Amino acid sequence: MPMHLPLRDRARTLSSAELAGIPWLSTLDGADQRFATDALRVATAKAGDILCRIGRPVTWWFGVIDGLLKMSNDSAGGAPITFTGVPPGAWFGEGTLLKREAYRYNIEALRRSTVVGLPVETFHALLGRSIPFNRFVLNQLNERLGQFIAAREIDRLNDPDSRVARSLAALFHPVLYPGVGELLRITQQELAYLVGLSRQRTNEALHTLQNQSLIRIEYGGVRVLDLDGLRMCVAAKAAGEDEF
Repeated sequence: MPMHLPLRDRARTLSSAELAGIPWLSTLDGADQRFATDALRVATAKAGDILCRIGRPVTWWFGVIDGLLKMSNDSAGGAPITFTGVPPGAWFGEGTLLKREAYRYNIEALRRSTVVGLPVETFHALLGRSIPFNRFVLNQLNERLGQFIAAREIDRLNDPDSRVARSLAALFHPVLYPGVGELLRITQQELAYLVGLSRQRTNEALHTLQNQSLIRIEYGGVRVLDLDGLRMCVAAKAAGEDEF
Protein backbone atom coordinates (compact mmCIF):
# COMPACT_ATOMS: atom_id res chain seq x y z
CA MET A 1 0.00 0.00 0.00
CA PRO A 2 1.59 3.38 -1.04
CA MET A 3 2.72 5.27 2.07
CA HIS A 4 1.85 8.68 0.54
CA LEU A 5 -1.86 7.93 0.77
CA PRO A 6 -3.83 9.22 3.80
CA LEU A 7 -3.82 6.73 6.67
CA ARG A 8 -7.51 5.85 6.26
CA ASP A 9 -6.87 4.96 2.60
CA ARG A 10 -4.14 2.51 3.62
CA ALA A 11 -6.49 0.60 5.93
CA ARG A 12 -7.21 -3.11 5.49
CA THR A 13 -8.82 -5.96 7.40
CA LEU A 14 -6.75 -7.70 10.08
CA SER A 15 -4.93 -10.99 9.76
CA SER A 16 -5.61 -13.84 12.19
CA ALA A 17 -2.35 -13.11 14.02
CA GLU A 18 -3.23 -9.44 14.38
CA LEU A 19 -6.70 -10.27 15.70
CA ALA A 20 -5.16 -12.67 18.24
CA GLY A 21 -3.07 -9.81 19.62
CA ILE A 22 -6.07 -7.63 20.56
CA PRO A 23 -6.51 -8.15 24.33
CA TRP A 24 -10.21 -7.29 24.63
CA LEU A 25 -11.44 -9.18 21.56
CA SER A 26 -11.17 -12.64 23.13
CA THR A 27 -13.29 -11.55 26.11
CA LEU A 28 -16.36 -10.99 23.91
CA ASP A 29 -18.93 -13.64 23.10
CA GLY A 30 -19.08 -15.10 19.59
CA ALA A 31 -21.58 -12.66 18.10
CA ASP A 32 -19.82 -9.59 19.51
CA GLN A 33 -16.42 -10.91 18.39
CA ARG A 34 -17.71 -11.19 14.83
CA PHE A 35 -19.34 -7.76 15.09
CA ALA A 36 -16.08 -6.15 16.23
CA THR A 37 -13.88 -8.09 13.80
CA ASP A 38 -15.95 -6.95 10.83
CA ALA A 39 -15.45 -3.32 11.85
CA LEU A 40 -11.76 -3.38 12.81
CA ARG A 41 -9.24 -1.95 10.36
CA VAL A 42 -5.45 -1.81 10.46
CA ALA A 43 -2.96 0.48 8.70
CA THR A 44 0.75 1.23 8.71
CA ALA A 45 1.61 4.76 9.83
CA LYS A 46 4.91 6.27 8.82
CA ALA A 47 7.03 8.42 11.14
CA GLY A 48 5.39 11.83 11.51
CA ASP A 49 1.86 10.70 10.66
CA ILE A 50 -0.77 12.28 12.92
CA LEU A 51 -3.49 9.83 13.97
CA CYS A 52 -5.39 12.22 16.25
CA ARG A 53 -5.21 16.01 15.99
CA ILE A 54 -6.33 18.60 18.52
CA GLY A 55 -9.76 19.98 17.63
CA ARG A 56 -10.72 17.15 15.27
CA PRO A 57 -13.81 15.06 16.10
CA VAL A 58 -13.21 11.53 17.37
CA THR A 59 -13.84 8.82 14.77
CA TRP A 60 -11.87 5.74 15.93
CA TRP A 61 -10.71 3.93 19.02
CA PHE A 62 -7.05 3.20 18.31
CA GLY A 63 -4.67 0.44 19.34
CA VAL A 64 -0.99 -0.20 18.58
CA ILE A 65 0.14 -3.55 17.20
CA ASP A 66 3.73 -2.55 16.53
CA GLY A 67 5.79 0.63 16.67
CA LEU A 68 5.68 3.69 18.93
CA LEU A 69 3.41 6.74 19.14
CA LYS A 70 3.47 9.82 21.36
CA MET A 71 0.65 11.83 22.91
CA SER A 72 1.36 15.56 23.12
CA ASN A 73 -0.20 19.01 23.24
CA ASP A 74 -0.28 21.62 20.47
CA SER A 75 3.15 23.24 20.24
CA ALA A 76 1.61 26.24 18.45
CA GLY A 77 0.22 27.42 21.81
CA GLY A 78 3.58 27.43 23.60
CA ALA A 79 6.20 24.95 24.71
CA PRO A 80 5.33 21.41 23.52
CA ILE A 81 4.54 18.87 26.23
CA THR A 82 4.65 15.13 25.67
CA PHE A 83 2.10 13.46 27.94
CA THR A 84 3.08 9.84 27.34
CA GLY A 85 4.43 7.34 24.87
CA VAL A 86 2.09 4.77 23.33
CA PRO A 87 3.87 1.41 22.79
CA PRO A 88 2.64 -1.95 21.41
CA GLY A 89 -0.46 -3.41 23.04
CA ALA A 90 -1.88 0.00 23.94
CA TRP A 91 -5.47 1.09 23.33
CA PHE A 92 -6.16 4.77 23.95
CA GLY A 93 -8.72 7.54 23.69
CA GLU A 94 -11.61 5.93 25.62
CA GLY A 95 -12.48 9.15 27.44
CA THR A 96 -12.70 11.13 24.23
CA LEU A 97 -14.88 8.47 22.63
CA LEU A 98 -17.19 8.23 25.63
CA LYS A 99 -17.84 11.98 25.53
CA ARG A 100 -17.83 12.15 21.72
CA GLU A 101 -15.77 15.31 21.98
CA ALA A 102 -12.95 16.73 19.89
CA TYR A 103 -9.40 15.56 20.61
CA ARG A 104 -7.49 17.57 23.21
CA TYR A 105 -4.15 16.05 22.24
CA ASN A 106 -2.17 14.99 19.20
CA ILE A 107 -1.13 11.40 18.58
CA GLU A 108 1.92 11.14 16.31
CA ALA A 109 3.87 8.14 15.06
CA LEU A 110 7.51 8.38 16.15
CA ARG A 111 8.43 5.63 13.72
CA ARG A 112 6.77 3.24 11.29
CA SER A 113 3.90 1.74 13.31
CA THR A 114 1.07 -0.72 12.75
CA VAL A 115 -2.13 0.80 14.14
CA VAL A 116 -5.59 -0.75 14.45
CA GLY A 117 -8.85 1.16 14.77
CA LEU A 118 -12.42 0.43 15.85
CA PRO A 119 -15.04 2.93 14.56
CA VAL A 120 -16.63 5.13 17.22
CA GLU A 121 -20.12 3.81 16.47
CA THR A 122 -18.98 0.20 16.91
CA PHE A 123 -17.28 1.20 20.17
CA HIS A 124 -20.55 2.63 21.52
CA ALA A 125 -22.57 -0.33 20.27
CA LEU A 126 -20.32 -2.71 22.22
CA LEU A 127 -20.61 -0.54 25.30
CA GLY A 128 -24.36 -0.81 25.05
CA ARG A 129 -24.51 -4.59 24.84
CA SER A 130 -21.31 -6.24 26.13
CA ILE A 131 -20.49 -6.48 29.84
CA PRO A 132 -16.93 -7.82 29.17
CA PHE A 133 -16.24 -4.88 26.87
CA ASN A 134 -17.46 -2.46 29.54
CA ARG A 135 -15.17 -4.10 32.08
CA PHE A 136 -12.17 -3.73 29.80
CA VAL A 137 -12.86 -0.04 29.11
CA LEU A 138 -13.50 0.68 32.80
CA ASN A 139 -10.23 -1.00 33.75
CA GLN A 140 -8.40 1.01 31.07
CA LEU A 141 -9.78 4.27 32.46
CA ASN A 142 -8.87 3.33 36.02
CA GLU A 143 -5.30 2.34 35.15
CA ARG A 144 -4.80 5.42 33.00
CA LEU A 145 -6.02 7.71 35.78
CA GLY A 146 -3.41 6.25 38.11
CA GLN A 147 -0.75 6.64 35.44
CA PHE A 148 -1.50 10.31 34.83
CA ILE A 149 -1.64 11.12 38.53
CA ALA A 150 1.82 9.59 38.92
CA ALA A 151 3.06 11.49 35.87
CA ARG A 152 1.79 14.77 37.31
CA GLU A 153 3.65 14.14 40.57
CA ILE A 154 6.94 13.42 38.82
CA ASP A 155 6.59 16.33 36.39
CA ARG A 156 6.92 18.66 39.38
CA LEU A 157 10.49 17.47 39.79
CA ASN A 158 13.41 18.83 37.83
CA ASP A 159 15.53 15.71 38.27
CA PRO A 160 16.27 14.21 34.82
CA ASP A 161 16.94 10.71 36.19
CA SER A 162 13.48 10.64 37.75
CA ARG A 163 11.87 11.79 34.51
CA VAL A 164 13.51 8.98 32.56
CA ALA A 165 12.63 6.45 35.24
CA ARG A 166 9.00 7.59 35.26
CA SER A 167 8.72 7.38 31.50
CA LEU A 168 10.19 3.88 31.44
CA ALA A 169 7.96 2.67 34.27
CA ALA A 170 4.92 4.04 32.44
CA LEU A 171 5.90 2.40 29.14
CA PHE A 172 6.21 -0.99 30.85
CA HIS A 173 2.70 -0.83 32.35
CA PRO A 174 1.51 -4.47 32.07
CA VAL A 175 -2.21 -3.63 31.85
CA LEU A 176 -2.20 -0.62 29.54
CA TYR A 177 0.66 -1.88 27.34
CA PRO A 178 0.59 -5.70 27.41
CA GLY A 179 2.46 -5.96 24.12
CA VAL A 180 5.72 -4.60 25.52
CA GLY A 181 6.72 -7.48 27.79
CA GLU A 182 10.18 -7.09 29.36
CA LEU A 183 11.93 -5.53 26.36
CA LEU A 184 10.84 -2.20 24.88
CA ARG A 185 12.05 -1.53 21.36
CA ILE A 186 12.98 2.14 21.57
CA THR A 187 15.96 4.27 20.60
CA GLN A 188 17.53 6.72 22.99
CA GLN A 189 16.47 9.55 20.69
CA GLU A 190 12.84 8.38 20.79
CA LEU A 191 12.96 8.14 24.58
CA ALA A 192 14.48 11.63 24.71
CA TYR A 193 11.51 12.94 22.70
CA LEU A 194 9.08 11.38 25.16
CA VAL A 195 10.91 12.59 28.27
CA GLY A 196 11.70 16.07 26.97
CA LEU A 197 15.45 15.84 27.50
CA SER A 198 18.48 15.83 25.24
CA ARG A 199 19.69 12.49 23.94
CA GLN A 200 22.93 12.90 25.90
CA ARG A 201 21.14 13.52 29.21
CA THR A 202 18.75 10.64 28.54
CA ASN A 203 21.74 8.38 27.93
CA GLU A 204 23.28 9.42 31.26
CA ALA A 205 20.04 8.67 33.10
CA LEU A 206 19.74 5.26 31.46
CA HIS A 207 23.23 4.34 32.60
CA THR A 208 22.40 5.51 36.14
CA LEU A 209 19.40 3.17 36.16
CA GLN A 210 21.47 0.37 34.66
CA ASN A 211 24.12 0.80 37.36
CA GLN A 212 21.35 0.29 39.93
CA SER A 213 20.44 -3.02 38.21
CA LEU A 214 16.95 -1.73 37.38
CA ILE A 215 17.29 -1.89 33.60
CA ARG A 216 19.67 -3.22 30.97
CA ILE A 217 20.45 -1.22 27.85
CA GLU A 218 20.35 -3.53 24.85
CA TYR A 219 20.81 -3.05 21.14
CA GLY A 220 17.68 -1.31 19.88
CA GLY A 221 15.89 -1.19 23.21
CA VAL A 222 15.71 -1.25 26.99
CA ARG A 223 15.00 -4.30 29.16
CA VAL A 224 13.50 -3.76 32.59
CA LEU A 225 15.07 -6.04 35.20
CA ASP A 226 13.15 -4.77 38.23
CA LEU A 227 9.91 -2.92 37.43
CA ASP A 228 8.87 -2.69 41.07
CA GLY A 229 12.27 -1.30 41.95
CA LEU A 230 12.01 1.26 39.15
CA ARG A 231 8.62 2.38 40.42
CA MET A 232 9.86 2.54 44.01
CA CYS A 233 12.72 4.81 42.98
CA VAL A 234 10.26 7.10 41.27
CA ALA A 235 7.92 7.11 44.27
CA ALA A 236 10.77 7.82 46.66
CA LYS A 237 11.96 10.76 44.61
CA ALA A 238 8.42 12.14 44.33
CA ALA A 239 8.13 11.97 48.11
CA GLY A 240 11.24 14.08 48.48
CA GLU A 241 13.59 11.29 49.54
CA ASP A 242 17.17 11.41 48.32
CA GLU A 243 17.49 7.79 47.25
CA PHE A 244 17.66 8.04 43.46
